[in-house]
Amino acid sequence: MENQILNELQELKKLTVLSAKQALTMSEAAILTGLSKSHLYKKVMLKEIPYYKSDGGKITYFDKSELTAWCLKHRVKTNAEIEAEAATYVVTGKKGGA
Repeated sequence: MENQILNELQELKKLTVLSAKQALTMSEAAILTGLSKSHLYKKVMLKEIPYYKSDGGKITYFDKSELTAWCLKHRVKTNAEIEAEAATYVVTGKKGGA
């Protein structure tokens, strides 16, 4: 029971520190995105995700706001939005919305 409480406190501390930081390490970025570190490494290698390197080039950092924007860049429209665009197209012959 005591070990469980200590583990939960350590996890809470980790999440609190993560919420306060702007520059994230690979491990912290994995927690924030829910992606594995190996998946993030692959995205970095293919330059599919914004990242920064330390002066020596050994440590990879991520800007929290850029990482969040990257996670949210492929929005899926709701059925209501699709239906509204279809109705606009039928009436005007022009594509509506973004």
